[in-house]
Amino acid sequence: MIAALDITPTYYLVVAAALFTIGGVGLLVRRNTLVMFMCIELMLNAANLTFVTFAKALDDIGGQVIVFFTLVVAAAEVAVGLAIIVAIFRRRQDVTADDVSALRG
Repeated sequence: MIAALDITPTYYLVVAAALFTIGGVGLLVRRNTLVMFMCIELMLNAANLTFVTFAKALDDIGGQVIVFFTLVVAAAEVAVGLAIIVAIFRRRQDVTADDVSALRG
């Protein structure tokens, strides 16, 4: 007989911590700006998972409201970030973090 597994908020927090760690290490190690933006998004989603977990555990909707605003900020960050990446890519055919100084004019 298989016992039912009770999933507690601790499991979600461990997954969120692992996602945040993967995103942080990826941000520090990689030089490609597209990969860096994906790592930032991974870190934001880990923070969102933490907010939703605490909102569910505390039976409060405040965490879900914060997640909504975090997603709005993430969407704006992606729009501006991708515009900068496209500007760098049009000037050079490579998009590494070292090429940001090429935008100075």
